[in-house]
Amino acid sequence: VQLQASGGGLVQAGGSLRLSCAASRSIFSIYIMGWYRQAPGKQRELVATITSGGIINYADSVKGRFLIPRDTFKNTVYLPMNSLKPEDTAVYYCYAFLHGDGTYWGQGTQVTVSS
Repeated sequence: VQLQASGGGLVQAGGSLRLSCAASRSIFSIYIMGWYRQAPGKQRELVATITSGGIINYADSVKGRFLIPRDTFKNTVYLPMNSLKPEDTAVYYCYAFLHGDGTYWGQGTQVTVSS
């Protein structure tokens, strides 16, 4: 599966951005899709994921601020991010896990939150 991420940018603290991740196949065939991020000097960490059955998982640091809706017709998962903080600055990676086929990553998209 190919993943095309978009939507990063520069925003002031308290602002909003929305990331998009378009998959090259039906997202119902993808067991888990979601987002990870990696800040400079830090390990890649989970941000939010959604299973094909609609079960959602958020990192504690983004609960109440980020969502992970999906558009099954467009095979796209989104990451609307609100109340952004400087510590949200990172490269965000779209992620997909398929049973029996492993893990796939999209290209990263930079999110920079200025204070």
